[in-house]
Amino acid sequence: MNYVEEIKNLKREKNAVILAHCYQNIEIDEVADYVGDSLYLSQMAEKTNADIIIFAGVYFMAQTAKILNPNKKVILPNLNAGCEMADMINLQQLREFKRKHPDIPTVCYINSTAEVKSECDICCTSSNAIKIVDSLKAKKVLFLPDRNLGKWVEKQLGNVEVITYNGCCPIHDELDPQGIKETKAKYPRAFVLAHPECKEEFSSQADYVGSTTGIINFVKNSNEKEFIIATEKGVIDRLKRDYPEKEFYSIYDKPSICNNMKLNSLLDIYYALKNETPEINVEPELAKKAIKCINRMLEVSK
Repeated sequence: MNYVEEIKNLKREKNAVILAHCYQNIEIDEVADYVGDSLYLSQMAEKTNADIIIFAGVYFMAQTAKILNPNKKVILPNLNAGCEMADMINLQQLREFKRKHPDIPTVCYINSTAEVKSECDICCTSSNAIKIVDSLKAKKVLFLPDRNLGKWVEKQLGNVEVITYNGCCPIHDELDPQGIKETKAKYPRAFVLAHPECKEEFSSQADYVGSTTGIINFVKNSNEKEFIIATEKGVIDRLKRDYPEKEFYSIYDKPSICNNMKLNSLLDIYYALKNETPEINVEPELAKKAIKCINRMLEVSK
Protein backbone atom coordinates (compact mmCIF):
# COMPACT_ATOMS: atom_id res chain seq x y z
CA MET A 1 0.00 0.00 0.00
CA ASN A 2 1.22 3.50 -0.85
CA TYR A 3 0.56 5.21 2.48
CA VAL A 4 1.47 8.67 1.17
CA GLU A 5 -1.22 8.55 -1.52
CA GLU A 6 -3.75 6.94 0.82
CA ILE A 7 -3.19 9.67 3.42
CA LYS A 8 -3.57 12.40 0.79
CA ASN A 9 -6.84 10.82 -0.39
CA LEU A 10 -8.18 10.60 3.16
CA LYS A 11 -7.25 14.24 3.81
CA ARG A 12 -9.34 15.32 0.84
CA GLU A 13 -12.28 13.09 1.76
CA LYS A 14 -12.38 14.20 5.39
CA ASN A 15 -11.26 17.82 5.07
CA ALA A 16 -8.27 17.12 7.30
CA VAL A 17 -5.06 19.04 7.82
CA ILE A 18 -1.74 17.59 9.00
CA LEU A 19 0.53 19.73 11.16
CA ALA A 20 4.07 18.38 11.62
CA HIS A 21 6.81 19.58 13.91
CA CYS A 22 10.25 19.80 12.35
CA TYR A 23 11.61 17.22 14.83
CA GLN A 24 9.36 14.59 13.23
CA ASN A 25 10.62 11.84 10.94
CA ILE A 26 11.35 13.59 7.65
CA GLU A 27 9.13 11.31 5.54
CA ILE A 28 6.09 12.82 7.28
CA ASP A 29 6.76 16.04 5.34
CA GLU A 30 5.42 14.23 2.26
CA VAL A 31 1.89 14.34 3.68
CA ALA A 32 2.07 17.38 5.98
CA ASP A 33 0.30 20.62 5.09
CA TYR A 34 2.41 22.68 7.48
CA VAL A 35 5.85 21.89 8.93
CA GLY A 36 7.47 24.13 11.50
CA ASP A 37 8.14 24.99 15.12
CA SER A 38 5.63 25.29 17.96
CA LEU A 39 4.73 28.94 17.35
CA TYR A 40 4.10 28.46 13.63
CA LEU A 41 2.04 25.33 14.19
CA SER A 42 -0.03 27.05 16.90
CA GLN A 43 -0.73 29.88 14.47
CA MET A 44 -1.72 27.43 11.73
CA ALA A 45 -3.94 25.50 14.14
CA GLU A 46 -5.73 28.73 15.04
CA LYS A 47 -6.35 29.62 11.37
CA THR A 48 -7.32 26.27 9.86
CA ASN A 49 -10.75 25.62 8.33
CA ALA A 50 -10.23 21.85 8.43
CA ASP A 51 -12.68 19.60 10.28
CA ILE A 52 -9.92 17.29 11.48
CA ILE A 53 -6.42 18.21 12.69
CA ILE A 54 -3.80 15.47 12.68
CA PHE A 55 -0.92 16.69 14.84
CA ALA A 56 2.34 14.93 14.04
CA GLY A 57 4.13 16.02 17.18
CA VAL A 58 3.81 15.35 20.89
CA TYR A 59 0.92 15.43 23.34
CA PHE A 60 1.11 19.03 24.56
CA MET A 61 1.08 20.26 20.95
CA ALA A 62 -2.10 18.35 20.10
CA GLN A 63 -3.62 19.53 23.37
CA THR A 64 -2.85 23.16 22.48
CA ALA A 65 -4.43 22.68 19.05
CA LYS A 66 -7.57 21.31 20.70
CA ILE A 67 -7.76 24.27 23.08
CA LEU A 68 -7.59 26.59 20.06
CA ASN A 69 -10.16 24.49 18.16
CA PRO A 70 -12.72 23.15 20.64
CA ASN A 71 -15.19 22.24 17.88
CA LYS A 72 -12.71 20.40 15.67
CA LYS A 73 -11.47 16.84 16.00
CA VAL A 74 -7.79 16.81 17.00
CA ILE A 75 -5.89 13.56 16.68
CA LEU A 76 -2.41 12.60 17.88
CA PRO A 77 -1.28 9.62 15.75
CA ASN A 78 0.69 7.99 18.58
CA LEU A 79 -0.56 8.61 22.12
CA ASN A 80 2.79 7.59 23.56
CA ALA A 81 4.39 10.72 22.10
CA GLY A 82 4.90 12.77 25.25
CA CYS A 83 7.39 15.42 26.36
CA GLU A 84 9.86 14.89 29.18
CA MET A 85 10.13 18.63 29.80
CA ALA A 86 6.35 19.11 30.05
CA ASP A 87 6.22 16.19 32.51
CA MET A 88 8.67 17.98 34.83
CA ILE A 89 5.98 20.28 36.22
CA ASN A 90 2.38 19.62 37.24
CA LEU A 91 -0.31 21.88 38.65
CA GLN A 92 0.70 21.30 42.27
CA GLN A 93 4.36 22.05 41.55
CA LEU A 94 3.38 25.19 39.64
CA ARG A 95 1.29 26.45 42.56
CA GLU A 96 4.17 25.82 44.96
CA PHE A 97 6.57 27.66 42.63
CA LYS A 98 4.18 30.64 42.54
CA ARG A 99 3.70 30.57 46.32
CA LYS A 100 7.44 30.94 46.80
CA HIS A 101 7.47 33.96 44.49
CA PRO A 102 4.14 35.77 44.95
CA ASP A 103 2.83 38.63 42.83
CA ILE A 104 5.22 38.00 39.91
CA PRO A 105 3.88 37.40 36.38
CA THR A 106 4.22 33.82 35.18
CA VAL A 107 5.39 32.79 31.72
CA CYS A 108 5.01 29.16 30.72
CA TYR A 109 6.84 27.61 27.82
CA ILE A 110 4.47 26.00 25.33
CA ASN A 111 6.07 22.70 26.36
CA SER A 112 3.59 22.38 29.23
CA THR A 113 0.21 20.80 29.91
CA ALA A 114 -3.17 22.50 29.69
CA GLU A 115 -3.38 22.39 33.50
CA VAL A 116 -0.16 24.38 33.82
CA LYS A 117 -1.18 26.83 31.08
CA SER A 118 -4.48 27.43 32.88
CA GLU A 119 -2.70 29.08 35.80
CA CYS A 120 -0.04 31.09 33.96
CA ASP A 121 -0.30 34.63 32.65
CA ILE A 122 1.11 34.06 29.19
CA CYS A 123 2.62 31.31 27.08
CA CYS A 124 5.74 31.47 24.90
CA THR A 125 7.79 29.45 22.45
CA SER A 126 11.53 29.59 21.79
CA SER A 127 10.75 31.77 18.76
CA ASN A 128 9.06 34.52 20.75
CA ALA A 129 10.25 34.07 24.36
CA ILE A 130 12.26 37.32 24.38
CA LYS A 131 9.34 39.30 22.96
CA ILE A 132 6.86 37.71 25.37
CA VAL A 133 8.90 38.37 28.51
CA ASP A 134 9.67 41.92 27.37
CA SER A 135 5.96 42.58 26.74
CA LEU A 136 5.20 42.12 30.43
CA LYS A 137 7.30 45.19 31.36
CA ALA A 138 8.08 43.60 34.71
CA LYS A 139 11.26 43.72 36.79
CA LYS A 140 10.85 40.05 37.69
CA VAL A 141 9.22 37.19 35.81
CA LEU A 142 8.61 33.54 36.71
CA PHE A 143 9.53 31.21 33.85
CA LEU A 144 8.74 27.52 33.56
CA PRO A 145 9.53 24.76 33.03
CA ASP A 146 12.79 25.31 31.07
CA ARG A 147 15.56 26.91 33.14
CA ASN A 148 17.92 27.17 30.16
CA LEU A 149 15.51 29.07 27.91
CA GLY A 150 14.52 31.31 30.81
CA LYS A 151 18.09 32.26 31.66
CA TRP A 152 18.92 32.80 27.98
CA VAL A 153 16.01 35.25 27.76
CA GLU A 154 17.27 37.01 30.90
CA LYS A 155 20.71 37.40 29.34
CA GLN A 156 19.32 38.75 26.07
CA LEU A 157 17.08 41.33 27.71
CA GLY A 158 19.43 42.40 30.48
CA ASN A 159 16.77 44.40 32.33
CA VAL A 160 14.58 41.73 33.91
CA GLU A 161 15.24 39.04 36.50
CA VAL A 162 13.95 35.71 35.19
CA ILE A 163 13.28 33.30 38.05
CA THR A 164 13.29 29.83 36.53
CA TYR A 165 11.73 26.54 37.49
CA ASN A 166 14.27 23.72 37.50
CA GLY A 167 13.17 21.90 34.35
CA CYS A 168 14.84 21.29 31.00
CA CYS A 169 14.80 19.51 27.68
CA PRO A 170 17.02 16.46 28.33
CA ILE A 171 18.02 16.34 24.65
CA HIS A 172 19.43 19.87 24.60
CA ASP A 173 20.54 19.97 28.24
CA GLU A 174 22.93 17.06 27.77
CA LEU A 175 24.97 18.88 25.11
CA ASP A 176 28.23 19.77 26.87
CA PRO A 177 30.43 22.81 26.15
CA GLN A 178 33.42 20.61 25.40
CA GLY A 179 31.42 19.21 22.51
CA ILE A 180 31.47 22.55 20.72
CA LYS A 181 35.23 22.88 21.14
CA GLU A 182 35.98 19.38 19.86
CA THR A 183 33.52 19.50 16.97
CA LYS A 184 34.69 22.99 16.00
CA ALA A 185 38.29 21.75 16.01
CA LYS A 186 37.24 19.04 13.54
CA TYR A 187 35.29 21.48 11.34
CA PRO A 188 37.02 24.84 11.89
CA ARG A 189 35.12 26.66 9.12
CA ALA A 190 31.71 25.63 10.42
CA PHE A 191 29.32 28.09 12.07
CA VAL A 192 27.76 26.81 15.32
CA LEU A 193 23.97 27.21 15.52
CA ALA A 194 22.38 26.27 18.85
CA HIS A 195 18.92 26.09 20.38
CA PRO A 196 18.26 28.24 23.50
CA GLU A 197 17.18 25.10 25.40
CA CYS A 198 20.91 24.33 25.65
CA LYS A 199 22.84 25.29 28.78
CA GLU A 200 24.17 28.85 28.90
CA GLU A 201 27.78 27.67 28.98
CA PHE A 202 27.04 25.79 25.75
CA SER A 203 24.96 28.37 23.87
CA SER A 204 27.36 31.19 24.80
CA GLN A 205 29.96 29.56 22.52
CA ALA A 206 27.62 29.38 19.52
CA ASP A 207 27.71 31.80 16.59
CA TYR A 208 23.93 31.96 16.58
CA VAL A 209 21.26 30.92 19.11
CA GLY A 210 17.64 30.58 18.07
CA SER A 211 14.55 28.44 17.69
CA THR A 212 14.35 25.67 15.12
CA THR A 213 12.81 28.12 12.65
CA GLY A 214 15.49 30.66 13.50
CA ILE A 215 18.23 28.12 12.83
CA ILE A 216 16.68 27.07 9.51
CA ASN A 217 16.30 30.71 8.42
CA PHE A 218 19.89 31.49 9.44
CA VAL A 219 21.13 28.73 7.14
CA LYS A 220 18.80 29.87 4.36
CA ASN A 221 20.08 33.46 4.48
CA SER A 222 23.75 32.71 5.15
CA ASN A 223 26.56 32.62 2.62
CA GLU A 224 28.44 30.19 4.86
CA LYS A 225 28.79 26.61 3.61
CA GLU A 226 29.40 24.59 6.80
CA PHE A 227 27.32 24.44 9.98
CA ILE A 228 27.39 22.61 13.28
CA ILE A 229 23.73 22.22 14.29
CA ALA A 230 23.07 21.86 18.03
CA THR A 231 19.47 20.73 18.09
CA GLU A 232 17.32 17.71 17.26
CA LYS A 233 18.15 15.49 14.29
CA GLY A 234 14.94 16.37 12.44
CA VAL A 235 16.24 19.88 11.80
CA ILE A 236 19.52 18.55 10.40
CA ASP A 237 17.66 16.08 8.16
CA ARG A 238 15.58 18.90 6.66
CA LEU A 239 18.59 21.18 6.22
CA LYS A 240 20.49 18.44 4.39
CA ARG A 241 17.51 17.89 2.12
CA ASP A 242 16.82 21.56 1.42
CA TYR A 243 20.42 22.80 1.12
CA PRO A 244 22.43 19.98 -0.48
CA GLU A 245 25.19 22.44 -1.43
CA LYS A 246 25.95 23.01 2.26
CA GLU A 247 27.46 20.74 4.92
CA PHE A 248 25.86 20.03 8.30
CA TYR A 249 27.39 18.38 11.34
CA SER A 250 26.18 17.32 14.78
CA ILE A 251 28.08 17.79 18.04
CA TYR A 252 30.62 14.94 18.17
CA ASP A 253 29.00 13.83 14.85
CA LYS A 254 26.32 12.22 17.02
CA PRO A 255 22.81 13.52 16.24
CA SER A 256 20.55 14.50 19.15
CA ILE A 257 17.35 12.47 18.92
CA CYS A 258 14.07 13.04 20.73
CA ASN A 259 12.57 9.57 20.85
CA ASN A 260 9.11 10.93 21.62
CA MET A 261 9.15 13.06 18.47
CA LYS A 262 10.13 10.03 16.41
CA LEU A 263 7.18 7.88 17.54
CA ASN A 264 4.74 9.08 14.87
CA SER A 265 5.01 7.24 11.56
CA LEU A 266 3.24 7.38 8.20
CA LEU A 267 1.43 4.19 9.22
CA ASP A 268 0.25 5.84 12.44
CA ILE A 269 -0.99 8.86 10.48
CA TYR A 270 -2.82 6.64 7.99
CA TYR A 271 -4.72 4.75 10.72
CA ALA A 272 -5.30 7.96 12.69
CA LEU A 273 -7.02 9.48 9.65
CA LYS A 274 -8.85 6.33 8.66
CA ASN A 275 -10.24 5.63 12.15
CA GLU A 276 -10.22 9.23 13.44
CA THR A 277 -8.49 8.12 16.64
CA PRO A 278 -6.83 8.60 19.09
CA GLU A 279 -8.69 11.84 19.67
CA ILE A 280 -7.36 14.48 22.06
CA ASN A 281 -9.89 16.21 24.31
CA VAL A 282 -9.53 18.95 26.93
CA GLU A 283 -12.20 19.50 29.58
CA PRO A 284 -14.10 22.67 28.53
CA GLU A 285 -13.62 24.62 31.77
CA LEU A 286 -9.91 23.85 31.75
CA ALA A 287 -9.66 24.86 28.10
CA LYS A 288 -11.35 28.21 28.84
CA LYS A 289 -8.66 29.00 31.40
CA ALA A 290 -5.75 27.74 29.31
CA ILE A 291 -6.75 29.53 26.12
CA LYS A 292 -6.30 32.94 27.76
CA CYS A 293 -2.61 32.18 28.22
CA ILE A 294 -2.23 30.95 24.62
CA ASN A 295 -4.27 33.73 23.02
CA ARG A 296 -2.26 36.37 24.83
CA MET A 297 0.90 34.88 23.33
CA LEU A 298 -0.58 34.79 19.83
CA GLU A 299 -1.71 38.40 20.15
CA VAL A 300 1.76 39.59 21.20
CA SER A 301 3.34 37.52 18.41
CA LYS A 302 1.37 39.11 15.57
